[in-house]
Amino acid sequence: MPTTVKAFGAFGADEKLVPLEITRRDVGENDVAIAIRYAGICHSDIHTIRGEWGEIAYPQVVGHEIVGEVTAVGSAVTGHAVGDRVGVGCMVGSCGECDYCRAGDEHYCEKGNIGTYAAKDVDGTITQGGYSTDVVVDAGFVLKVPESIPYDKAAPLLCAGITTYSPLARWGAGPGKRVAVVGMGGLGHMAVKIAVAMGAEVTVLSRSDAKKDDALAFGAVAHVATGQEGALQALANSFDLVISTLSVPFDIDAYLATLRPHGALVNVGMPPEALEIHAGSVVMGGKSFSGSNIGSIRETQEMLDFCAEHGIAPETELIAASQINDAYERTVAGDVRYRFVIDTATLAA
Repeated sequence: MPTTVKAFGAFGADEKLVPLEITRRDVGENDVAIAIRYAGICHSDIHTIRGEWGEIAYPQVVGHEIVGEVTAVGSAVTGHAVGDRVGVGCMVGSCGECDYCRAGDEHYCEKGNIGTYAAKDVDGTITQGGYSTDVVVDAGFVLKVPESIPYDKAAPLLCAGITTYSPLARWGAGPGKRVAVVGMGGLGHMAVKIAVAMGAEVTVLSRSDAKKDDALAFGAVAHVATGQEGALQALANSFDLVISTLSVPFDIDAYLATLRPHGALVNVGMPPEALEIHAGSVVMGGKSFSGSNIGSIRETQEMLDFCAEHGIAPETELIAASQINDAYERTVAGDVRYRFVIDTATLAA
């Protein structure tokens, strides 16, 4: 029978998040039930629940950085067992039949992957996210969390970690490569740590020097305050790869100019406005402007194992459920270093 669980969500785009109850489906033969221990707060949660990325159904519970323990498995599940440390990221399903799913790129499913929240599930219901005590997920979308990664630190890896790991791995960040990370928030600080661990020479490009000490402590060799006049021009032909985490409009041409020939500028942020780019900025120098959207389940597991091997963890601030609305305002204001994580035990208090 479906189970009612405690959660924290909103009843409208303009309303605060409040305690509520949601229903989780019964555990099917291919499902895993998870007692959620921690859930990270991603800026995407805020955009979604406030209707800034389009209309959604309410009430809605968000959260796609989920870690916890397996409490039950379906009869056909072999890869997970009760008591396992597991995680769930930005998607909980896909068609499994299209060319992309068959190739292991289920995040680019032709029919659209099933998001962890605010998406239509296979049974026609709307998916509800990780700001809750329990969840039931298709076993194929459940990750193993290595023992060496603390639960609360593991949560942001399921979005911020994979979102930055995937393009860094795809574009070959490593020894001999100069990588620039634009913006050092929840995504950016993970990009710095991961790129450094891959062996790349990393520079942080941020509007001010406010986070310079952090950037250098995370292993960056340099920090450039792009708000200073002429800062980007002085970096012409400097980098092999630029990862932009910006979710606000920015001058693509100016950042492309910092690339060496054959270099790539990869955007993982999602500015709401259209961005302008001049063809000459990529043609001259054979440069690329591209995007990257989270990563596959295979890549996500690879990322978790990589972080465990290299001792990589996000910088987090642990909060109770009652602090979520305040955390939202602080996230929008950039007042967090660098990711809020919810102790979901406080949902049942």
